[in-house]
Amino acid sequence: MELDPGELVALPAGTVRLHDARRVMETEVRLEPFEIARTTVVSAGLEQPVHGVTWRDAINHCNALSDAEGLRPAYTVEGPRTCWDVSADGYRLPTEAEWEYACRAGTTGPQYGRLRDIAWTARDEIHGIQPVGRKRPNAFGLSDLLGNVWEWCWDYLDPGRYADYRVFRGGGWADEPWSVRASVRRGSAPGAALEATGFRVARGAVAEPGCRAAQGWSAAADRARAGLRGPLPTGWTPLRELLDEQTQKGQG
Repeated sequence: MELDPGELVALPAGTVRLHDARRVMETEVRLEPFEIARTTVVSAGLEQPVHGVTWRDAINHCNALSDAEGLRPAYTVEGPRTCWDVSADGYRLPTEAEWEYACRAGTTGPQYGRLRDIAWTARDEIHGIQPVGRKRPNAFGLSDLLGNVWEWCWDYLDPGRYADYRVFRGGGWADEPWSVRASVRRGSAPGAALEATGFRVARGAVAEPGCRAAQGWSAAADRARAGLRGPLPTGWTPLRELLDEQTQKGQG
């Protein structure tokens, strides 16, 4: 499938506050400048967002876009494991912090404008995914961050509770307004193809080579969240491969 990443918008450095509901924590994240697409990725020649793609599909598409433009791919994929080279200039998924910063565009409320003006949701009584860019953009000039299709991000949802689930953000065309907010997090397995889930690309080196933390994401924090001890609530599935990786590397 030939994909169009769309026009990229350069965002300045800034801060965003993220909420961790399980641990009842708020964290202020400082972000380096980066680029992000004005819309979600579409099929070349079409206006509708690509959807029904898995997180792994999105990662592979990012690398393919980088190869096509002579950029250094952001990801190395070895079996089920994907590593992000934070110094690469290629296409990638935004981190959760980048996505929320891009979505809010300096606002602090649940949405960056009146929902009917900025997002396709169940309130519009539509019957499927809509062409991109038909609703009003935010102050950064970015469209459809809320509504229409959910968007995959780089981060784990919660490796202590949901194993390898990855995050998607933003809400979809069939979601009720209460679910279409800048802070709402959802997630699924990286191999799950969800009908109303697509992706928006980011681009830009944001840390030095070999660094394992950038733009609100930290491999060490992932391992810490997965490292639960003692009896677990029913259904919780810590991502043990993160702890195995830590043991193999002799990291504390």
